[in-house]
Amino acid sequence: MFAKFVTWLKSLFYKKELQACLIGLQNAGKTTLTNALCNDPDRDNTIPTIGFNVREVTKGKVNLHLWDLGGQNKFRNLWERYCNDAQCIVYVVDASDKDKLSEAKDELFKLVEMDTLVGKPLLVLGNKNDIDGALKEDQLQKMLDLEQIQNREVCIYSISAKNLTNIDNVIKWMTKYGK
Repeated sequence: MFAKFVTWLKSLFYKKELQACLIGLQNAGKTTLTNALCNDPDRDNTIPTIGFNVREVTKGKVNLHLWDLGGQNKFRNLWERYCNDAQCIVYVVDASDKDKLSEAKDELFKLVEMDTLVGKPLLVLGNKNDIDGALKEDQLQKMLDLEQIQNREVCIYSISAKNLTNIDNVIKWMTKYGK
């Protein structure tokens, strides 16, 4: 009982911190998503990320540190380094680009099989659901074989970072991992 009271008292004065890595192939919409999470009104005007971007935003009592990592092939070897310090991994997939799904799946499985990232919660986002023909959650889950990923929480949402569709669920999922 006393421990619950202390926890409640701390929650009045202290914020939680969360480091999250937003990764995925180039042009998946990671920067647009980062800008949407940060309430950036200019979220649509993005250029390819070279290396990484770091943004910080407070949602409720959680201070989010968002690492938007470049998706070009030459930057993918850096993903593990940044994800190692994160509390969760957000993997963004362009759900409208079926030609890149096989590559997206391969990169996702390379990532989740890394020893240093075992157990890290994973949120897979099928972005660009505002585009005709974009895969739905269940289709994307099947195409990416997400049921094969073990020993961690895996969640999937269909979103549109451009139109802010389902962004509230992304925030809820991420903030539960704040420390």
